[in-house]
Amino acid sequence: MNIKETIIVEGKYDKIRLSSLINANIIQTDGFMIFKNKEMMQLLSRLADETGLIILTDSDSAGFKIRNYIKSCLAGKNVKHAFIPSVSGKEKRKVNPGKEGLLGVEGMRDEQLLKALSDIGYETFENKEKITKFDFFAMGLSGGNESKMMREKLAEHLALPRRLSANMLLDVINSLYTKEKFLELFNEFLHIL
Repeated sequence: MNIKETIIVEGKYDKIRLSSLINANIIQTDGFMIFKNKEMMQLLSRLADETGLIILTDSDSAGFKIRNYIKSCLAGKNVKHAFIPSVSGKEKRKVNPGKEGLLGVEGMRDEQLLKALSDIGYETFENKEKITKFDFFAMGLSGGNESKMMREKLAEHLALPRRLSANMLLDVINSLYTKEKFLELFNEFLHIL
């Protein structure tokens, strides 16, 4: 499944799980950290305008609080809501079940996740060439002594939050730009440095 919209999930394990099934750009909110992160909300607003968003949070009360917060902040924007069923259980990696005893996105069966996305009607795209982690390394954006500083300056140049990790910046860039367009912007950035 090649999904054009950017998918919003709560945590890194949700992102890993979903990435194993679909080809899409997936951004994690880091749970309730989204409530304090104004830059992330500005980024989500931009992504809603550029690619559209699909919110796919857990079916527990925490997931609905995060979903409703994003929904209220992005009222009137291109935002779709995908829902997973309420299934009792515990994720394999956890010692104890969650507070409400429900499986989250990471614990859902493949067919449940795919159905949640199919039910909302997502947009597709032809496979496009993406910027890779190796590209980032070759550009000096990861793996070097000055990489963090370079990423922060690049993020500022692209009007993105400065504190994005290398992986998050890579996801955002692949959401917003084709590889060709990003390379053009990166070359402009290098000339400004």
